[in-house]
Amino acid sequence: MKLVLNLFLFLLAYVSFSDESFSLTDYQIKKYCTKEKRAISCIKNLKEKRFNLQKGKLIEIPVVPYKR
Repeated sequence: MKLVLNLFLFLLAYVSFSDESFSLTDYQIKKYCTKEKRAISCIKNLKEKRFNLQKGKLIEIPVVPYKR
């Protein structure tokens, strides 16, 4: 019974999270890049990553540590 429950939960999680990916809108990209020194290159880079994400290609996401 425990095996069936684990299998069901695994399949439920796999189906619900498999095809969903949310990318940034143009407004969110511009708002984020206004803080950068090179805003134009930042916008171009993020739009290219968004395009690759929508096409299903892998993208590299840097992890920025939180500073108080």
